[in-house]
Amino acid sequence: MKDSCESCLMPFSKDPGKRESNKYCSLCYKNGELQYKGNDLKEFQRVVYKSMRSREVNPLLAKFYTFMIRFAPRWKHA
Repeated sequence: MKDSCESCLMPFSKDPGKRESNKYCSLCYKNGELQYKGNDLKEFQRVVYKSMRSREVNPLLAKFYTFMIRFAPRWKHA
């Protein structure tokens, strides 16, 4: 088991909810399915950035974290 989400790279230690999957955080995976069903990396990054900002994550950190998503296992081939 890894220590971060394979979709958004959030460390599981920072996950705000109860995880249903060993691969994904509680924000990316709910009710037995991924919440973002598309395969557009840039769109997913925008969704994650907006979500982080709504939770008052510093804008520069949010930009950095969303940039790093491209290295997550889910997006390796995107």
